Amino acid sequence: MPKNCPSCGQKYFLEPGFYYGAMFISYIFTGWFCIGFAVIVHWVFDYSLNVTFFWMIFILAIFFVYIFRAARSIWIHVNVKYDPTLSKK
Repeated sequence: MPKNCPSCGQKYFLEPGFYYGAMFISYIFTGWFCIGFAVIVHWVFDYSLNVTFFWMIFILAIFFVYIFRAARSIWIHVNVKYDPTLSKK
């Protein structure tokens, strides 16, 4: 992750431990995904629990990086006001 935004120069690392809250966003998103995935795959498509958990772990292992980055993006957008007039052109 770069230290500053290439458009507006906003610092991404505002203080040590700033992205600690993003962990909770990632945890909540992953938890709801797991519940929804298990309900749909196990009850709707009638797969066994072993197959359901195998595919859930497989999908989460692939998309872990994207979930992590999305959580960090949500966290900084909640805490830092974006001003488009400050962007460098």
